[in-house]
Amino acid sequence: QVQLVESGGGLVQPGGSLRLSCAASGSSFSIYNMAWYRQAPGKQRESVASITRDGSPVYADSVKGRFTISRDNAKNTVYLQMNSLKPEDSAVYYCNAFRTLREYWGQGTQVTVSS
Repeated sequence: QVQLVESGGGLVQPGGSLRLSCAASGSSFSIYNMAWYRQAPGKQRESVASITRDGSPVYADSVKGRFTISRDNAKNTVYLQMNSLKPEDSAVYYCNAFRTLREYWGQGTQVTVSS
């Protein structure tokens, strides 16, 4: 089993930055691919960024160039650095760990981009 706990969300003005963290415990973090998803009210949950166990990132077009996903296997933590935030980025952000036949979700952290 893997437990995921997100942190770092909050209220930020357009153009600002936040760094989200997802701390994993309970199993071997390094064997999992990791991803960040987000879900705004009334919308489908969408993938924002993912990173393989080896550290190769993939980004949604909507965040490419603004967000950076990274992981520190020694700390069992994945990060999402969010720069140049837009109101459209407002959502609950969820951390996801996945491998064949398994996936785990964190509880989510709220990000609100508003002036």
